[in-house]
Amino acid sequence: MNVQARLAEARASGAKLFRAPGRVNIIGEHTDYNEGLVLPANTALYTWLSIKERSDRRIRISTSSLDASGAFHLDELTRSDDPTWIDYVKGVAWFLENEGGKLRGADISIDGEIPIGGGLSSSASLELAVAVALLDVAGISLPPKTIAELCQAAEREFAGVNCGIMDQYSIACGQYGKAMLLDCRTLATEYAPIPAEIALVVTDSGAKHKLPDSGYNDRAIECSQAARLLKEFDTTVNSLRDASTDLLESRQQELGDTLYRRSHHVVTEIQRVRDAFEALGAGDAKRLGTLVKASHASLRDDFEVSCDEVESLVEIADRCDGVLGSRIVGAGFGGCVLSVVEAKNIGAVMDDISRNYATVSGRRPWIHRVTATDPAAEVSEV
Repeated sequence: MNVQARLAEARASGAKLFRAPGRVNIIGEHTDYNEGLVLPANTALYTWLSIKERSDRRIRISTSSLDASGAFHLDELTRSDDPTWIDYVKGVAWFLENEGGKLRGADISIDGEIPIGGGLSSSASLELAVAVALLDVAGISLPPKTIAELCQAAEREFAGVNCGIMDQYSIACGQYGKAMLLDCRTLATEYAPIPAEIALVVTDSGAKHKLPDSGYNDRAIECSQAARLLKEFDTTVNSLRDASTDLLESRQQELGDTLYRRSHHVVTEIQRVRDAFEALGAGDAKRLGTLVKASHASLRDDFEVSCDEVESLVEIADRCDGVLGSRIVGAGFGGCVLSVVEAKNIGAVMDDISRNYATVSGRRPWIHRVTATDPAAEVSEV
């Protein structure tokens, strides 16, 4: 359904229409919850949400993406020991009420275009769509930065995912046509236009992950353990953001193999983010591709978040003429692969990746060219 049809359908039912984009992280994986740097861009795949105010404090919600529905009362918000999709919504409502004021009941309908479990932040997109819609219906205004922080808290506390701030912040504060350099400690941001010569392509490996079960939380715990250990030898280390490769090398024995490799990925990945931002600014596609390749090798070997399907797809993509580098995106353990592509070859590259991966997987993969787009907001005109 196109935008015009969605808007007309919402208005015909007396509802308002909102959308929140997906997020593609160009580089900087698993650095956000270590207070590091990331380089995301929003992309024109959306969570669509129509909302109609109720006279009571009840939220009724349905989602076509999951073919599911549910309901809860705003006066009876509690955490679940076994979270499902609706707990993301409950968590957003709970944190909005505690920060911004009293919400109003609503009937909500959600339709998503973002592959679930693909590493493109379908959960944060859902959170931001719900947040901006509930705030609008209640007549409450909050800064985008605050909304992002509240949605992050909702995912951590109600959905049980120890996520960083990147996904929510990008979807709340991203800019059209640009990538965002985000400092996850200070929330300082810089933006760089994505040059026309550089195309970003995302391909779904078909291997799905579910974050609380995937090992994501284990990686966050391991990083915290490593930072605490390193602090014993250098009191300036409050997170892995503060560690250096020299410190890691000098304390490799104390860290042990696993914590050393986890730390090594984070520390070197933060530097790759800095270098990638400079490469974007200089329009240096080859340099960006080289950094993306190095990021994948680190995620595979040091952080151990890849899988057979992803490795096969990365290898196939990197063999295509015009592909400068590919890597797993998102939390890992499945999901999508990002490729940096010479824009002049984009059509042939997408066809080659799709055709060649089909010979391995038995099906043509979902494939998408990234178009850096606006943050979460109401859709009031086309």
